Amino acid sequence: MRKNSILIIVIVAGIILSIQTCGSQKEKNTSPVTKEDLAHAENVTGLQFTDQERDTMLPDVQSLKENYIALREHRLANATRPALVFNPLPYGFSVPKKSGEPQWDLAGEVALPDDNAAIAFLPVHKLAVLIQSGKITSEKLTRIYLERLKKYGDTLQCVVSITEERALQQARRADRQIAAGNYRGPLHGIPYGVKDLLSAEGYKTTWGAAPYKEQQFENTATVVKRLDSAGAVLVAKLTLGALAMGDVWYDGVTKNPWNLKQGSSGSSAGPASATAAGLVPFAIGSETYGSIVSPSTRCGVSGLRPTFGRVSRHGAMALSWSMDKIGPLSRSAKDNAIILEAIGGKDPNDPTTLDAAFQPDFSRDVKSLKVAYLQPFFEQDYRSKTNDSIMLKKIRALGITPQAVTFPEGMPVESMLIILDAEAAAAFDELTRSNDDDLMAAQHRYAWPNIFRYSRFIPAVEYIQANRLRTQLIEQIHEFMSAYDVVITPSYGGNQLLATNLTGHPCAVIPNGFDEKGHPTSISFLGNLYDEARLVEFTHFIQENTKWDNMHPPTFR
Repeated sequence: MRKNSILIIVIVAGIILSIQTCGSQKEKNTSPVTKEDLAHAENVTGLQFTDQERDTMLPDVQSLKENYIALREHRLANATRPALVFNPLPYGFSVPKKSGEPQWDLAGEVALPDDNAAIAFLPVHKLAVLIQSGKITSEKLTRIYLERLKKYGDTLQCVVSITEERALQQARRADRQIAAGNYRGPLHGIPYGVKDLLSAEGYKTTWGAAPYKEQQFENTATVVKRLDSAGAVLVAKLTLGALAMGDVWYDGVTKNPWNLKQGSSGSSAGPASATAAGLVPFAIGSETYGSIVSPSTRCGVSGLRPTFGRVSRHGAMALSWSMDKIGPLSRSAKDNAIILEAIGGKDPNDPTTLDAAFQPDFSRDVKSLKVAYLQPFFEQDYRSKTNDSIMLKKIRALGITPQAVTFPEGMPVESMLIILDAEAAAAFDELTRSNDDDLMAAQHRYAWPNIFRYSRFIPAVEYIQANRLRTQLIEQIHEFMSAYDVVITPSYGGNQLLATNLTGHPCAVIPNGFDEKGHPTSISFLGNLYDEARLVEFTHFIQENTKWDNMHPPTFR
């Protein structure tokens, strides 16, 4: 390794400045850099320079420090993205082009339940039939969910804001449009909630964190605008773990509806909890590293993490510009497909988005799909092993024979987590330097304040090297996945959850039973880039032949 590289000088300078600016008061430190500072910094990076080399680089490191201080004089809003745009597409990959419309295969008729609680737990694809047929109005349905949000929101600690005025206006507009014959599709008149990292003009967007709990934006997130265009009705902004981690937010811990002594997991804590308890029929969450998969598992709902770039993040809090993904949590795979079709597509405000086909056909025979399962992960000892094994047997009994395969190995996947850490620390650089990170509810070793602080010691070269290795990982996972349409995995099996979040591959997670304590369990299905259609068709087929998506927490029925 060439030790006189200017990039290495930048690393050392950055670490020195981090050391000097991350004290208890985080005041601006303009004291000169010394050779002793360099020597200490070398130990952090695992490098070693000679005394002569330190003498040579010292004035340049001092100059770099002054440049950093000058850069920090210019405030960067969270919405300001880096000039570099992450592209998860393997070499030679062709984005699928649209050639038709989704085939939802909705029921011809759905009976309207006698009581409101039963109505509240219906999936979107049945509510849509009820609304289109005139058996229930959007306003009545909206009032059912508003009442449940008010009744149970505090119990679950899953609601930040109830958007009642906006919701009733939208519902009445939907009823008028449908009565006039202007039906927009299966989301027209359907209420929903959003994770409170998505902006909605006129309402707070708190990011779940005390330093931002009064924050408002003048814009509305693209996802919310697209749901508005589909005729959906926003009824609530739902909790998230502070700055998109866990289920602890500034006003409490979001609860699991199956066990109120347990948190809902996160960070899409409110969307999962509220959907499971029948406070909304679906909600919009986000995932950077498990934030849809984990709360969907804990709360027993169906989640869909789309391909990176499928859904615009404009108007959403940025945690990791190269890993954040927005997706739905609902009662079923078919519901998630309906939602994804509405929110996906290219957005000029998010340069990572692409126009890619999404054309599921729920009348298709999925038995022709090429299916595999990650055998070594299923053989490990873990909480949901019994239920996962039963699910594999059920899949075989349905006429599908998944091939036993092993997830690709050899890449330092866990070490690539520095990408997320570094980007998150940059996104919340001002929070760290202002000392307002002390206002965060969680202050333990694994909480954001500490992660933001230690991430100041991630060298720029190592961040870039991790992303170069990530390119190799993208090629490796693509080569593996392209042999199959669907790959079945335990939701937390091996390192696949982190690996596929790094590569941008989609994942569907569905409930598959309960453990010995009565807590929901889940199983996950991986798909190819921009091929969510096969995922939702396959998981819908599984749900049509099992019962777990129809199970609801007794306390809220």
